[in-house]
Amino acid sequence: MDARQVIARLRKGEPVDADALRWFAKGLADGSVSDAQAGAFAMGVCLRGLSDEGRVALTMAMRDSGHVMQWDLNGPVVDKHSTGGVGDCTSLVIAPALAACGVYVPMISGRGLGHTGGTLDKLDAIPGYMTNPDESRFRSVVKDVGCAIVGANAEIAPADRRLYAVRDVSATVESLDLICASILSKKLAAGLEALVLDVKVGTGAFMKSPEEARALSQAMVDTANDAGCKTSVLITGMDEPLAPALGNALEVDAAMRVLTGVEKGPLYELSIALGAEVLASGGISDGKTKLEQAISSGAAADRFGRMVYGLGGPISFVEDWKRFMPEPPVIRAVEAERSGQVSTIDGEALGLAVVALGGGRQVETDQINPMVGLSEVVRLGERVEKGQPLARIHAARLEQADIAEAAVRQAIRLGQEPKKTELVQERIA
Repeated sequence: MDARQVIARLRKGEPVDADALRWFAKGLADGSVSDAQAGAFAMGVCLRGLSDEGRVALTMAMRDSGHVMQWDLNGPVVDKHSTGGVGDCTSLVIAPALAACGVYVPMISGRGLGHTGGTLDKLDAIPGYMTNPDESRFRSVVKDVGCAIVGANAEIAPADRRLYAVRDVSATVESLDLICASILSKKLAAGLEALVLDVKVGTGAFMKSPEEARALSQAMVDTANDAGCKTSVLITGMDEPLAPALGNALEVDAAMRVLTGVEKGPLYELSIALGAEVLASGGISDGKTKLEQAISSGAAADRFGRMVYGLGGPISFVEDWKRFMPEPPVIRAVEAERSGQVSTIDGEALGLAVVALGGGRQVETDQINPMVGLSEVVRLGERVEKGQPLARIHAARLEQADIAEAAVRQAIRLGQEPKKTELVQERIA
């Protein structure tokens, strides 16, 4: 078989059989498929799509390109995953809160894609935290703490590791087939018993319309359930940042404020909703109450601190997390030029502004600056007076702050009262 043949069939819109997709996934994993061929493959799938059978075959081939984990623990092995949004740091809240409720969460996460931040990039902002530990440490932390948030090691879905990096820089992120295969190959390789997916829809999401979100949701539910992993989806709104902060260290701070009871709001509310769905999928009832108690009692924050320490971070992180967060040399308020009500927020534009600040990658070799981003972002429907900040820019250089300020002014508009949507819009199982 030849990579060019597979790519040519995709280009022509011809079906690609399971054997060819397995061969291509193996080539991604062992390096016999080049980066150029990987990029062409991703573009072919993005433009032409795969059949339902092809999507399942690609997912399973990418899962089986490496090691599939098995667990022997005293509780359900479960997880949650988001399709990506702006200001979405629910994983940092949900994993330790779930662990405090008696389930095990071996969360294999990814890095930023396109305009959205990655969970691993956020955790890289914590000094010493190892996002790629060896499997022995990963297993040990999951067993002892109840959760560990890490990246896929060289043995877990290595085909996805290659394709993920290519998609981020080749404008091939927004493909139902590639999103489905990428997320599920890693999650299925983690040996889960149950999985809940948070499919975002709105201006800050990859899926802009409810129809796109439903199509992706159904595809992932069908694929995961066919693979033997009980899976459900919550479709959630992303017409504004979930947390009032975008950027890696800033989102860690936002998550810690929720975990330590300092702040509630949409991030807290969605974390509880998703966590309750995960607990229900693991056979645990009254999840909402249990999760609220886990956070209010400090048990969830304690699990987070133990996870951080177990994976190489500071032992006292939870007690004084701000001391460990990097401070940027430039912090600038973007002041409203007139009074009014926040009517629209272009989440994708805000996410791209953070990428341009250095908070994401524009080419594969880019090094992320954890300290940059946006904080104190206003919310839809909020009344803003002239001179009040729409957001605060955290930048490494003045010229970067200038560019970000122009982007923020374009992304946040004042006008009529916006049409508000529910945070959790639909459930699919």
